[in-house]
Amino acid sequence: MGWLERNIIEPGKLPLLLALIAFVLTFVITRVITRLIRAGKGPFGNISSGGVHVHHVVPGIILTLVGGFGAVAGGQHGFGSCLAAVLFGIGAGLVLDEFALVLHLADVYWTPDGRKSVEMVVLTAALVGLLLIGFSPLGVNDLSEDQQQNRAVVLANVLVNFGFALIALFKGKVRMAVLGVIIPLVALVAAVRLARPASPWAKRFYRNRPRARARSGLRAYHHDRRWVGPRRAFQDWIGGAPDPEPARALERR
Repeated sequence: MGWLERNIIEPGKLPLLLALIAFVLTFVITRVITRLIRAGKGPFGNISSGGVHVHHVVPGIILTLVGGFGAVAGGQHGFGSCLAAVLFGIGAGLVLDEFALVLHLADVYWTPDGRKSVEMVVLTAALVGLLLIGFSPLGVNDLSEDQQQNRAVVLANVLVNFGFALIALFKGKVRMAVLGVIIPLVALVAAVRLARPASPWAKRFYRNRPRARARSGLRAYHHDRRWVGPRRAFQDWIGGAPDPEPARALERR
């Protein structure tokens, strides 16, 4: 309880914690319900109004707006800010669960493109978790000289590691960049290795280096072949496997 009071409640991070819990629980519960609807089990069903299917991104947007404006008005402390944070977390969970639908402007929930929603939820939860568990040198009172020095060292390490993560992102390694923000070694490895062939880094620095471009393309090809299966299995385990493509679509390929 002492750690919770000192590092979560005192710096005003309790609304962030509540928002993260609401976000993750909303995504999990929503996926369970949608998978039950898909399987034709349970009392749940799709919501329609006037023949139009109402996606859960709609109430998600409303809750996100209410919670976001409420959090801005409520500050970091008090019941109002905590309630606004919960509403915001629920709304964000509903919205990002259908992130792929918003991105493609089409109902791709149970298609391979729908996996982008799962990726976005995982990345968002990881980043918010980093903000939550990070030891901030600000907002904590009555620190000893040693504690201030330790927090300054931690902050410096975080900033350096964030620089490596930015390089990894510039090299087209989005997942490793996000994971590297949490695990420093991952960011360092991603930053020193070759960039992906279509990344801004490759276009800028490999333009006149044909051997580097060839090595980059070959490495990306082998990496994708090695990890596409496990990544899809993980996404299917979280969000459910996509529907099989129609046979005629396969024939056109």
